[in-house]
Amino acid sequence: MNTCLIISGGEFAPLPLDLKYDYVIACDHGYDYAIRLGITPDLIIGDFDSCDTDVKSIKGIPVETFPVAKDDTDTMLAVKRAISQGLSHIVLVCALGARFDHTMANIQSMAYAASHGCKCELYAGDEYFCTLTKGSANFPAKENLSFSVFSLTDSCTGVSISGAEYECGDVTLTNTFPLGVSNKWKEDAITVSLTEGILLIVESRYR
Repeated sequence: MNTCLIISGGEFAPLPLDLKYDYVIACDHGYDYAIRLGITPDLIIGDFDSCDTDVKSIKGIPVETFPVAKDDTDTMLAVKRAISQGLSHIVLVCALGARFDHTMANIQSMAYAASHGCKCELYAGDEYFCTLTKGSANFPAKENLSFSVFSLTDSCTGVSISGAEYECGDVTLTNTFPLGVSNKWKEDAITVSLTEGILLIVESRYR
């Protein structure tokens, strides 16, 4: 699996220590974060309306500049580029907070990636997001985190959850009712499976 790390321009968050990746795209202000993280991107992309670094001064790294007035967010530009290059595993960092509209846009970008056959994850400190399509996945227990599932498509069918405080079997979740919010681990791991649709898995801190 080829993994693309996308450094977005939300709130800064350190990378997981064991995170491995093959290709790095920095989005606009994400390039400032790349410098802070000690990472040299393979590509820098965006409209550069928020980057603190003068992109004209960047040497040795491809820079693709887009107009501010465009349909795609900078993160979506990066997601589309990763897909076009055949990278099947996309990891977003620094992609939450700062602005709720961009947080929501980044989650929709995850859904876009999943709809194009990519595994997509988002790390934000000790919080974790990922998409799940057909099949199943296990999520090891973590302390002081809640476990939630949301439908990113109109509906997700055949959803089953085991190993959790609130379990279910072969149910349908929709994107208009938050039935899967705020679960918790009962066993060493929670197993989630579904037949059709795109689920968003969220491991979130208790406030």
